Amino acid sequence: MKPVACAPRGRLTLERILFGLAGTVLLVAVLLTITVSHWFAALAFFVIANLWLYAAVGNCPSSLLLRRLLPVEKPTSGTPA
Repeated sequence: MKPVACAPRGRLTLERILFGLAGTVLLVAVLLTITVSHWFAALAFFVIANLWLYAAVGNCPSSLLLRRLLPVEKPTSGTPA
């Protein structure tokens, strides 16, 4: 098994930003679902669908947007870019 290359501590890779963003939005969606309306569960399902899309294809709408807006590093190995 080949070791996975990691980015230096100071640099953010696309995956780290995506999963941090997805985790934050999921947490907010769950809290809003509990406190405000059950319709906010749709936001959580949308985030989960995008994570599965990124895992299957290597791109999702938020990854494409992040690549255009932020100077993020492309993954060095493991996942397609």
